[in-house]
Amino acid sequence: MKRLVSFYLEREHYLLGSGFIFLLVLAWETVPHVFTLPRGLSLFFTTPTQVASAFVELIAKNQIQHHFYVSSVEFLLGLGLAIIVGLPLGLMTGRWRAVDDMVDPFITALNATPRLIFLPLFMIWFGIGMWSKVMIVFIGALFPLLINTYEGVKNVDRVLVDVVRSFGAREWHIMKMVVLPNSVPYIVVGLRLAIGRAILGVVVGEFFGASEGLGFMIASAATNYKVDVVFVGVAIFMALSLILTLSVKKIETNLNRWRPEEIKTF
Repeated sequence: MKRLVSFYLEREHYLLGSGFIFLLVLAWETVPHVFTLPRGLSLFFTTPTQVASAFVELIAKNQIQHHFYVSSVEFLLGLGLAIIVGLPLGLMTGRWRAVDDMVDPFITALNATPRLIFLPLFMIWFGIGMWSKVMIVFIGALFPLLINTYEGVKNVDRVLVDVVRSFGAREWHIMKMVVLPNSVPYIVVGLRLAIGRAILGVVVGEFFGASEGLGFMIASAATNYKVDVVFVGVAIFMALSLILTLSVKKIETNLNRWRPEEIKTF
């Protein structure tokens, strides 16, 4: 009994979340069996069993695998480029005022601009193939990571930096030993936001300028009133978002264990 209670307490968050999702799915499945839906509404309604059946059928036809591969490549390339550009740029703008003064107007303007308006331009430059979607994912994921990294650098304790510098440490050593480790919580938060923006970029890019990918599959199914296929695509994106977010939160939890819970003063 004690082991069962301990198991529940350790996983209470996940069990409650999973249980609530199960109840919602059960209610969704039950609605058409309990209530008679109007003929017009029933055309646009589906159930979890129908969605699961459509998912199996799409796998058998090898459609899900292909669309998932295309969307995954776009997501990984776009997010990878955002990390490669956003992390160093965030560190530099946070540490060096001259760099901050030069790029801040562009960062502020681009961050306040809806990403969707860049899609026509990217389609002109890169065509309707993969790279236009990669760039819209990149521009969407870049700024959350860059801005949070910048804030993390700005919030580093100046006293700690001065102490390390007083022992003869150069800027590179200060960045490696003080700035970057203390900015990790901000970077992780920025990465969580960047993942959501990257997935949104994949969906938006494939909605308006693609011939393959999960977003294209959803848009095409919606045009043909295939509600079950639409929900298959939506469920895949939701599952990916949940898995990636939980993975980053797990990393964040592990990193927070390194930080002291309280600072003793003498």
